[in-house]
Amino acid sequence: MNWLNRSWPLIGSLTAQHALLSFAPVLLAMIISLVLGYLLHRTGRFANVLLAATGVVYAIPSIALFVTMPLILGTRILDPINIIVALTVYSTVLLNRSVVDGFRSVPTEAVQAAHAMGFGTIRRVLTVELPLALPVMLSGLRVVVVTNIAMVTVGAVIGMGALGQLFDLGFNSGYVVPIIVGIACVMIMALLADGLILLIKNLLLPWSKRVHAS
Repeated sequence: MNWLNRSWPLIGSLTAQHALLSFAPVLLAMIISLVLGYLLHRTGRFANVLLAATGVVYAIPSIALFVTMPLILGTRILDPINIIVALTVYSTVLLNRSVVDGFRSVPTEAVQAAHAMGFGTIRRVLTVELPLALPVMLSGLRVVVVTNIAMVTVGAVIGMGALGQLFDLGFNSGYVVPIIVGIACVMIMALLADGLILLIKNLLLPWSKRVHAS
């Protein structure tokens, strides 16, 4: 308990860093995957081939990607941008499939009705297809966010693991409390983030809940 009482500033700082490294890649990946995923969706059945090809990226071990990022980007080994870029790549790969599946879930009748009403492509996508695709996309987003929060801890290998550094501290000192605190903080952050996305989904898309219930 003495360590815990002394370490609240450290825990708070690492938690804030962990949130930044976890959520910044998700925001970037959302922007990229919405555009890329829609373009993939427009390719029809060929999208499955492209998704499978890009999915190979996710097979790259995260440690290897974190370590090689400084060589690719020309950054310092301890630069947070290494983690952010690597996780953006992973997040985009995962979100692409959710975006494609989301657009595929849009009823053909809704798209045809938008055409009949004279909607242009951009207006149709933003006001008809995207809202109807969001339930599937947000389900995929929940997986990506929780995965990112867990994967950031791996960055401790290069000294940038945020809360993962508590694991290193515990292992190196033979003291279990930092490890328990690190695990608890990561789990709480993941649960809160997942709950927030679910709350946003239920508030913005209450009709999707009724559709699934029926």
